[in-house]
Amino acid sequence: MAKMKAPVVVRTDEEIRRIMLRYFYDRNKNATSMMGKKGSAIRTSDLKSELKGSHGLSQQQVQSNLTYLLSQGWVEEKPISKTFTPKGGSVVSSVTSYYIITAAGIDKIDGPGEFTMDKFHGIRIEATGQNIITVGDGNQVDAKFGDIGEALAKLRKAITDAGVTEAEKLTYVADIETIQSQLAKPSPNRGIITAAWETVKGASAINGCSTLVGKVASLISQFII
Repeated sequence: MAKMKAPVVVRTDEEIRRIMLRYFYDRNKNATSMMGKKGSAIRTSDLKSELKGSHGLSQQQVQSNLTYLLSQGWVEEKPISKTFTPKGGSVVSSVTSYYIITAAGIDKIDGPGEFTMDKFHGIRIEATGQNIITVGDGNQVDAKFGDIGEALAKLRKAITDAGVTEAEKLTYVADIETIQSQLAKPSPNRGIITAAWETVKGASAINGCSTLVGKVASLISQFII
C-alpha cells in the first residue's frame, strides 16, 4: 500500500506572525544568556531552521513575516560585528544579525503592565492643559472623551472575543485604535474619525456587537462628517 502523504497545512500570515512572536517570547523567557544556543537572540538561519522543524514554516514564510514583525516594532535586529586577520592578509570585518523580541512584543502577548512605557512618554501633557485618562483597553484619551473611549474599549473586547477571523479582528481593532488616538488630541480630526468609523460600524454584523456599535455611534456622532 502506498504511503499516504501528510496533509499540507495552509497558514495565513496572521497565524505565522503569532507563531513567530510566541517563539521569540518563549525563547526570551527561557534564555540563560543574550546570545548563544540558549540566548534570547537568534540568527536568521537558526530561526528558519527551528521554525521549519517545529511548525513546518518555509524560509520565505519566516523571512517575509520577520520583516513585518520588525517594521511593527515587535522584534528588533541586533547586528554583531566581528573582525579577524587571516594569515598574511589585512583585517576583515563581518556582521551577523541576531533577532530578539522587544518590550512591545512582550506586552503584545502579556498585555500592558506596571512597567509598560506610557503612550505619550516624553510629552509634558500638563503643558497642553489636557487631562489624559487611560480607558479599559489601555489606550489613552482626553478625559472629556472618556465615555467614547470606554465604549470603544468594550467594543474592541467584544470583537476580539468573537468568533470571526483574525484578519477581521485586526481590521476593526486597527480602526478603533485610530479613533482612540484622535480622541487623545485637544481637537480630534473629524475626517480621520469618520473614515475609521465607516469600517468599525460594520462590526454590528458580528454576534454580540450590535448594541455596542449603537452605543458608540450615538456618542461619536459629534465627530462624523
